[in-house]
Amino acid sequence: MPQNEMVKRLMWMGFIAGLESLASIVAIRIAVTLWRRIYGEDPPGGDR
Repeated sequence: MPQNEMVKRLMWMGFIAGLESLASIVAIRIAVTLWRRIYGEDPPGGDR
């Protein structure tokens, strides 16, 4: 595999990992907000 292709693959994997992290954070915040609106209390499982 040429060096350029390896760099592209590593950049792609980093890009995907970053997007997955961001999506996870957004999903958790939405879930917490909905839980608080529905039940009027913080969700179980700690401080988020």
